[in-house]
Amino acid sequence: QVQLVESGGGLVQAGGSLRLSCATSDRTFSRYAMAWFRQAPGKERAFVAAISGSGMYTYYGDSMKGRFTISRDNAKNMVYLQINSLKPEDTGVYYCAARRLYGATMATALYDYWGQGTQVTVSE
Repeated sequence: QVQLVESGGGLVQAGGSLRLSCATSDRTFSRYAMAWFRQAPGKERAFVAAISGSGMYTYYGDSMKGRFTISRDNAKNMVYLQINSLKPEDTGVYYCAARRLYGATMATALYDYWGQGTQVTVSE
């Protein structure tokens, strides 16, 4: 069982920035495609960004392009999500997800492991 632990969320004013982190102790981390999803209050979990195992390929949700940047450090078993110019509509719980063996995807159901999430709240 792969454990994913997110951190870095918090309360931030609109226009600010946050860097979310996701840590795992799995030694085969580089074999996992990783992704971030967001669940806003009362809404379904939505795809934010994904990154291939090597880090060479990244993918973003249509409304996420430009302000969100996903990256990973395989030496540290970490994946990150940088969010700039935060907006109130970015408020939600951000989840880290891992998909073993196969490539990155936007599909929630295809990820094998999930973290507990980290809350991001953006005030006006």
